[in-house]
Amino acid sequence: MNALACFHCGEPANGNPPITLEREGKNHHFCCEGCKAVFQTINAEGLSGFYRFRTEPAVTPKKLTNTEIDRLRELDHPLVQQSFVSPVTAGQEATLLVGGITCAACIWLLEHHMAKQAGVIAFSVNHTTRRARLVWDASQAQLSDLLIAVHQLGYTARPYQADEAEQALKTENRSALIRLAVAGIGSFQSMMLAFPLYFELINDVSPEFVDFFRWFSLLVATPVVFYSARPFFSNALRDLQSKHLTMDVPVATAIGLAYAASAWVTVFGGEEVYFESVCMFTFFLQLGRYIESRARYRAGLSGNSLAGFQPTVANRISGPKAGLVPIHELQADDIIRIRPGETLPADGVMTSGQTTLDEAALTGEYLPETRGPGDEVHSGSINGEHPFEMRVTRAGASTRLSGILRILDRVQAEKPPVAHLADRLAGRFVGQVLWITPLIGLGWWLAGADNAFDIMLSVLVVTCPCALSLATPTAITSATLRLRRQGFLPTRGHTLESMHGVDTVVFDKTGTLTRGELRITGTDAFTDMPAQDCLRLAAALEQASEHPIARAFTARPAARADAVRNHLGGGLSGQVEGLDLTIGHREFVESRTIGTLPAVATGDGMEIWLATPECWLARFTLDDEPRPDAAETIRALQDRGLRTLLLSGDRSAHVARIAALLGIDEAIGEASPEHKLSVLRRLIDEGHRVMMVGDGLNDLPSMAGARVSVAMGGAADLTQLNADAVLLSGRLSELPEALVISGSMRRVIRQNMIWALGYNVFALPLAAAGFVPPWLAAIGMSASSLVVVLNALRLSRARPKPLRQDADAQPSATLQAGL
Repeated sequence: MNALACFHCGEPANGNPPITLEREGKNHHFCCEGCKAVFQTINAEGLSGFYRFRTEPAVTPKKLTNTEIDRLRELDHPLVQQSFVSPVTAGQEATLLVGGITCAACIWLLEHHMAKQAGVIAFSVNHTTRRARLVWDASQAQLSDLLIAVHQLGYTARPYQADEAEQALKTENRSALIRLAVAGIGSFQSMMLAFPLYFELINDVSPEFVDFFRWFSLLVATPVVFYSARPFFSNALRDLQSKHLTMDVPVATAIGLAYAASAWVTVFGGEEVYFESVCMFTFFLQLGRYIESRARYRAGLSGNSLAGFQPTVANRISGPKAGLVPIHELQADDIIRIRPGETLPADGVMTSGQTTLDEAALTGEYLPETRGPGDEVHSGSINGEHPFEMRVTRAGASTRLSGILRILDRVQAEKPPVAHLADRLAGRFVGQVLWITPLIGLGWWLAGADNAFDIMLSVLVVTCPCALSLATPTAITSATLRLRRQGFLPTRGHTLESMHGVDTVVFDKTGTLTRGELRITGTDAFTDMPAQDCLRLAAALEQASEHPIARAFTARPAARADAVRNHLGGGLSGQVEGLDLTIGHREFVESRTIGTLPAVATGDGMEIWLATPECWLARFTLDDEPRPDAAETIRALQDRGLRTLLLSGDRSAHVARIAALLGIDEAIGEASPEHKLSVLRRLIDEGHRVMMVGDGLNDLPSMAGARVSVAMGGAADLTQLNADAVLLSGRLSELPEALVISGSMRRVIRQNMIWALGYNVFALPLAAAGFVPPWLAAIGMSASSLVVVLNALRLSRARPKPLRQDADAQPSATLQAGL
């Protein structure tokens, strides 16, 4: 039997004769034809760097059976793809869970291999979650073909399911806990064995008994080094191969040197062993990382908490198949019933019933919202009181909640510039430490110190830049979690960093500062008929219209209308309670009545008139009202020293009136998309750092030119997709709070960086002077990292101080009077 190792997977390359392949003058042996085929594929695509950078053997590729291929082909069916595929501008997007990844080189290989496949637009894998984002052109390749391409490398790929990811997370957490337990038991045992030697309690014991203590300590420390500390060694090897130094390099070096030196002394004789130090700083390092990882998961890094809001089945009462069905079978126009306490499985419109919905998962609003027939409802909301029925409009990966999940995944995968800066600093620091440490040890050895090796180990451990590397990502994650809970969702990794320093906020008007819908702001009655009766008659006619103007009337009590006719571009006519009525623009109504037009002053907003053939009954003034918190938001921004500007395509007079009501510094109306962009460029040329807030497609050019762009929660999908943040809650008051949190995040990052650098500057001389033993160095380094993490977690819990005492108050008296 041939015991040669397989070049690809490391298994014994058995075969008679063995499977070999010559490349660049070398014979490579393989355990099977599958490994040989993968090797040939990797080299044919010019990706042989995978074998240089990997830190673990690759998995043995498994040949797909016909049944497995058929199952992958089933994923091409449109009904199946509804649950995990969503349309994007470039093509189709799917979230996959990739199996078989053993190290960072696997991700490098997968991303480069998939980039060469026909139809693939983008493919990226998140190292933490093993989730992959695949964007492809369905006209060039089927999804199953791309999944087969992943399998051909020996990996697996399947649609991402939150429960599977949660299970994988639990498995990883369990493994980390076992490693921590092994290190903890080893630490206590090794200290128990070393304690008598430290305090010279067994000086009279024979050398054979001391040797027994050392051999037993070696037995205890070996599983700690080769199991508990294994992640440090594998990560350090990966870093050295990729020439990117991280904190694992000095840690692995210290553990490896201490263990090797102690083992040598145990076998061949000598003065000092360091088994207790090896076990203790492995334990403290693992403890620190375990607590850090738990803190990051609680801060929402995995994103699985949101995914848990999606149910698995729905009660369909109208559609292809009635009864309980999996949510991926839901289609547009299906009618489903939601009982109290149930979570909505899809987006849609309520058709019957009235209830309250908890929409905290989507908007951050903790108070339930009342919803009735005609209202839009979204997946992830929880029904509070009464059963209702809804018509499905979007299901599966197209829902709003699924979009939020994809955005969170993207934010997690992106690194802002300040994080890259911290990584570079940490890498340079490690490089300096790795050549300074031997010099310090050599200096003490030449000086005749007996503890020169101890000092060198202490320097390696105490200067590990864990806290420096954690200073930025933990703060950004905590701040992102805090904002998402409030209904402000950053969609880019750089959003919070870019928000710092903003000095000008530019608003669109309709749908941003205003509600984006017409409301009746005034009623003038011209006869003895009360204004409420005029509104009731008008609402009866408008019920027959789908025009946006009609929506302002249909929410009010209405009588019954007969023989209603819709006059395109003019208005409506019909009979209500025996009266022949006409409603619409003044010119249209004037042409259908003989009554004298009342002499009334022209008001602000749109005018709708109601009349009979004999006389005028009423005039209704409609306008798009400012949001209730718009004035206070503008005032809060100005209190921070920010300049506010209203930039709208609406008529200038109306724009100026809204700006005056809200107290905005400057207003520009009748602005085309090109004009908006030129205004923003002028502001940027003047040195201003601009935030643009909008909701329409016409705002896209100007939003793209701003330092930070924010889309309203009700904005068009394309607008939200291209914005740096989405105001899910629709509350403008979250904007100044987001700026406060951005500033708090910058302060926390600065505090963390100062602490991390200060700790290293303070601890390095002490360790180099011999005042810090190796075990204390491990405690200090872990404590430093935990201080950074706990300081960052304050951002996710503490609510920022309000910018004004009345920040959440109702519209000001000036605003109400103006309306």
